[in-house]
Amino acid sequence: MRYPKIPLAQSLIEIFRQKEIEHIVISPGSRNAPLTIGFASNPAFTCYSIADERAAGFFALGIAQQLQKPVAVVCTSGSALLNYYPAVAEAFYSQIPLIVVSADRPLSKIDIGDGQTIRQQNVFENHSLYNANLLEEASEENDRKIVEALAVSAQKKGPIHLNVPFEEPLYETVPELSVKPVITAVQPTEIPNYSASDYVNFWNSSKKKLILVGTNYPDQIDLESIQKLAHDPSVAVMTETTSNLHHQKFISKIDVLITSFSEEDFKELQPDLLITFGGMVISKRIKAFLRKYNPQQHWHIDTLRAYDTFGCLTHHIKDNPNDFFRKILSETKEVESTYSLFVQQTKKERTGKSLLFSKTAPYSDFLVFEKIVKSLPDNVHLQISNSSAIRYLQLFDLKPSVEVFCNRGTSGIDGSTSTAIGASVISEKPVILITGDIGFLYDSNALWNNYIPDNFKIILINNSGGGIFRILPGHQKNEIFSTFFETQHTLTAEHLAKMFGFNYFQAQNELETEIGLERFLNCNSKCILEVKTPTGLNDQVLKEFFKSL
Repeated sequence: MRYPKIPLAQSLIEIFRQKEIEHIVISPGSRNAPLTIGFASNPAFTCYSIADERAAGFFALGIAQQLQKPVAVVCTSGSALLNYYPAVAEAFYSQIPLIVVSADRPLSKIDIGDGQTIRQQNVFENHSLYNANLLEEASEENDRKIVEALAVSAQKKGPIHLNVPFEEPLYETVPELSVKPVITAVQPTEIPNYSASDYVNFWNSSKKKLILVGTNYPDQIDLESIQKLAHDPSVAVMTETTSNLHHQKFISKIDVLITSFSEEDFKELQPDLLITFGGMVISKRIKAFLRKYNPQQHWHIDTLRAYDTFGCLTHHIKDNPNDFFRKILSETKEVESTYSLFVQQTKKERTGKSLLFSKTAPYSDFLVFEKIVKSLPDNVHLQISNSSAIRYLQLFDLKPSVEVFCNRGTSGIDGSTSTAIGASVISEKPVILITGDIGFLYDSNALWNNYIPDNFKIILINNSGGGIFRILPGHQKNEIFSTFFETQHTLTAEHLAKMFGFNYFQAQNELETEIGLERFLNCNSKCILEVKTPTGLNDQVLKEFFKSL
């Protein structure tokens, strides 16, 4: 095994090894050569070479998303670093530990008119939890910063940035370490103590308790707590597709439930107590409802952060949601209420109307998503792109064994495919990405990747443009709208699939979609099913669906 000759590179790599940072995503370059040589030569690390830094950032994010442990991305100096920013912002808002390591010129070389000498220090300051601009010479101060940065990323669940200056020569190696870094202990973050009894009185006095669950990892809440919440007459639980939380009494299709509510219905649904946990909420309708019909109290449960999404946050409970419910449900009592009954009756009515509409729905995005959901096998790992794809999926019930992930931190279309591929490298389950055409084409470099497993598959819904803009208020039928909002096109994924070694299936009607899904799901290697849908009809069908409710 060979080590880089530069002591600073040796120190960083050795600290990473001792802190068990195992996965390193490297984008080829010259200035980062000492790090590349050190990481790739050391069997303690699993290294990946991803040339496009934007794709590399999201690829690493997908790995970290699944491991829930820090994963590093390493790049050369210059604009390469800036391409990590979308993934850094997503990691920041999704609370995913991402370590950015950028090689840099020495400080004396910055802004002298030389190549790749941009100002890299603190470039992610607005969206990172820790920024360390290391000194060129190895030192205890550098070691301390590296250790602190890694601890912050792991404990506070977010991105950190290490900017590392190197002077040439860059490629020289030695057979053994010449430095022994000083690795100081970092105290773990402690969850503040609180008493569940502080919350029991208001819980017991509230006859209408609404629990809203955003983005959440699978298997986070005990079955006992789920059962108690589901059968409490004063509790209604609303779960988003990304919540990975299931019970037959939970409301998993929020928009289907509340879209056609009258003023009287909204007042009936208005909670005394709103409890939220998990990440960002997708449903615009539930956000609009809670902003207008505020609860008396809003508790958000999270060990780190609490966003005032609805303008009524009263308590940030710094605890793990499972521990909180375990504590409080052991002390609370059941109160007489018709709140759950009202929600369950409405759910039954809306479900019936939804099924009736589906039987006569024409071929469209809506019908395609329904068929996809029905065809998904048990125990698959589902990655969803943003924009239309995740919103359509919110309208249907998924099997409880299907795990769902989506980059909802920033809700951007960039990086969904790269994230899904990163996740597929780690996941032991078959991974299916459901994506729209614009998001897929935008991140097509994600397929330029030598690590895609055979059990990774893509369902591409191609409606020839940004179909979501036809659904949003402000849609106009003119050239400006079709060119600059929808970005209409006639492209397909066929040649990309061939170039990157994917099997390719295409469907353009209902029968072809059914046949295509069967072939796609039975395919034993990586593949893409592209489903073409009618651009001019999709928004009309969706509007008719909500009208039918």
